[in-house]
Amino acid sequence: MDDPSPQLARISKLPAYLSERYHGWRATDHQENKAWYRRLAEEGQRPRTMVISCSDSRVHVTNLFGAHPGEFFMHRNVANLVPPFEPDGQHHGTSAAIEYAVTALKVSNLIIMGHSFCGGAAGCTEMCRGHAPELDIKESMLGRWLDVLRPGYERVKGVEDGDAHRIAMEKQTVVVSLENLMSFPFVQKAVEDELLAVHGLYMDIASGQLSQFEPATGEFSAI
Repeated sequence: MDDPSPQLARISKLPAYLSERYHGWRATDHQENKAWYRRLAEEGQRPRTMVISCSDSRVHVTNLFGAHPGEFFMHRNVANLVPPFEPDGQHHGTSAAIEYAVTALKVSNLIIMGHSFCGGAAGCTEMCRGHAPELDIKESMLGRWLDVLRPGYERVKGVEDGDAHRIAMEKQTVVVSLENLMSFPFVQKAVEDELLAVHGLYMDIASGQLSQFEPATGEFSAI
């Protein structure tokens, strides 16, 4: 094996508190469910649901639904966005995860999960209003990612109340993503063949209230 890159010399060991938590998990949950973990390893994953949620540390989808290892195929990114279908040979992490989940794992449900006080939604608002020039520069990877949400901003920019606009933008992360998701040909076909159901959810972190997108009205209703 070749010598490692000099840049790797700065890589650190895991913090002690995380190592301790790992050993606690290994001694309890893993030990008590050893047969299940072995089965997952040997037989592979067969998740029924893919969830695309925000990278925000407050969003804990598996905890919300009481999901166990092997149930959800998870993908997280800033503002839980799905970009348009662009098979241009470039790097597309979110699109690759969707392709794998739908065409290889053949999940039967795909959930887009938005949430309250989303920093990505707020960042897009500031960028679109010209208040975040650091995001507008070409070199900002975060800004170019949030460009995906610009159509959502255009829809709700007329909402004058601050809190109402914030919530509207957060829900647009879900709506825009659902629209873009349906631009993927293999997603369209799976939905048309009734092999895949697509869902849009919005979680209020403080209250714990979960709402779902209703295509007939374009609104979100409490579950």
